[in-house]
Amino acid sequence: MNDFSLAGMIKQGWPVLSILLIMSIFSMATFVDRWRSLRRTRCDARQFVRYLIRVINERGLDAAVEYCEKHQKPVAAAALAVLEQNGDAAARERALEHAIEAEVHQLEAGVAALGTIASIAPFVGLLGTVIGIIKAFGNIAVSSGGGAEVVSAGIAEALVTTACGLLVAIPSVVAYNYCVHKIKFLARETELAVYDLVAWFANRQAQNEPPVWSGIRSTP
Repeated sequence: MNDFSLAGMIKQGWPVLSILLIMSIFSMATFVDRWRSLRRTRCDARQFVRYLIRVINERGLDAAVEYCEKHQKPVAAAALAVLEQNGDAAARERALEHAIEAEVHQLEAGVAALGTIASIAPFVGLLGTVIGIIKAFGNIAVSSGGGAEVVSAGIAEALVTTACGLLVAIPSVVAYNYCVHKIKFLARETELAVYDLVAWFANRQAQNEPPVWSGIRSTP
């Protein structure tokens, strides 16, 4: 362990550094994929629901269902579940909750892996450091009287894996927290917006108003 250059440090710790590199690539790829998926879900949920109610009033439920099917958004999927539920308000609320859970489940794909990488990357780096220090002291014992230069070089090389472990873990923690926060916010925003649609149907039922199906589809 006499090579004190960066290339020498990487050469000494390549088994652990290779694992950290794979973890880093996987973490970055997962975050980019989740970021793109969350970006596609951007929508003013309340405005969507207000427009949907207007469509129902003007053109009937069939037109509203077709409108929801055109939009690949969580709020559209949740609203569609409510529209296709012909029961009372409680049944529509259950349909809403189930639809939101299904959307959240899709958006959470890979997020748990981000959290796992964020948790274990520092320990993988620490493992490399421990192995490196053991090797360093073994070389010191073999060289017998290598001095402070040998000790410092060996420990410096060993600490590279800890630094790399932290470099992998810190962005992974940020990415994990970002995804979790965005998904929770999206689920809550969708629930609050589509609940207005549930309340609108409940109000119609309370007033004994007739169904609003336009006849394009048959009522189940």
